[in-house]
Amino acid sequence: MDEATSWITEEMRGLIGRPFNQARSYPVSASDIRKWAIAVYYPDPPPAHYYDEDAAGTGVHGGIVAPEDFNPFAWLSAEPGMAARRGTFDPDWLEHRFGIAGPGLATNLNAGLNTTYGPRIRPGDVISSKSQVVSYAEKQGRMGRMLITVIRTVWINQDGTTVKTVDQTAIRY
Repeated sequence: MDEATSWITEEMRGLIGRPFNQARSYPVSASDIRKWAIAVYYPDPPPAHYYDEDAAGTGVHGGIVAPEDFNPFAWLSAEPGMAARRGTFDPDWLEHRFGIAGPGLATNLNAGLNTTYGPRIRPGDVISSKSQVVSYAEKQGRMGRMLITVIRTVWINQDGTTVKTVDQTAIRY
């Protein structure tokens, strides 16, 4: 590709703000939270406020709450988003999900996550998730020109309250 030509096409710019990967969880159960906490804290036991209603009721949250890293979509979604990526690794997976050509770069690296947590997920919550492209940018790095993509995923509960926001940055070159 000619270095003077931008990798960010008008079609790609048109993806900014468009939702994808929308999903809705089954209602979260106290058992889901307990099992997640056991797995996260293993081999040590998890704090009682993740599984013991009496201990949790006297705590700061007033009841059982999930660990912040709890994922209600880890097992199965009540309303799944787009099909999972399968098969050959494709650095242009995002653009291909929308049926457009990507920049055709060979490497895709996870450049990190920025996570903001809201109120804790509780038993009975139904979480909806939606992702969108926030930005594309081109930068020069040691490896040459890079394409930086930021995807934001927002989780909201049944009351419309945001419980988690994740900005994931990817670097392609």
